[in-house]
Amino acid sequence: MHRTRIKICGLTREADVAHTVAAGADAIGFVLYPPSPRAVSIARMAELARTLPSFVTPVLLFVNADPAEVRAACAAAPQALLQFHGDESPAYCAQFGRPYLRAARIPTGAAGAGFDLLKYAQDFAGASGLLLDAHIDGYGGGGLSFDWTAFPWSHPQLSASSRLVLSGGLTPANVADGIRLVQPWAVDVSSGVEATGADGTGAKGIKDPERVTAFIAAVRQADAGR
Repeated sequence: MHRTRIKICGLTREADVAHTVAAGADAIGFVLYPPSPRAVSIARMAELARTLPSFVTPVLLFVNADPAEVRAACAAAPQALLQFHGDESPAYCAQFGRPYLRAARIPTGAAGAGFDLLKYAQDFAGASGLLLDAHIDGYGGGGLSFDWTAFPWSHPQLSASSRLVLSGGLTPANVADGIRLVQPWAVDVSSGVEATGADGTGAKGIKDPERVTAFIAAVRQADAGR
């Protein structure tokens, strides 16, 4: 049975990191993009990353960052995987000599079918993973899904790949459907497991322990049925 790897992204607090690890996540994402409401500084990221046990991977998310900033973050978290979520080129991503995820920002609705995912996979052949996310005005964490039926997941370049990371609008309620259709190597969630603020909207960067637990349980249940 394939075990879908799980990344929980946008964590900002020790308590959320501890619960997410205990619940069974494989990777923890830290946002190093200052405009994001989930952003943390490099120093804060390093504090949180140091609490991770062995075999739980910190993932550092950047958006069109100055290379010096990326190198500083790498020095602060030597064990981290990198994630590039902006307009970075293959050469830019490769310059750091680190394994990396490259986000494919796929338009929502009917426009998604026009995204050439096969070419994108070829362009970023050096990436450890292709993170399939919905295109929004900002960069990630928008709670939107792209059309999962818009791509030929049975195509050899996709079905034989262990690089696909399904993201964008995942929740405990729909992640099993995404796994059954896309059959990704991993899934990535941020807003779908966040707490609800006093105004009824999502409390960005604050995770809901029950939603995190439910999300991971839903992934494991989907794996059992694959």
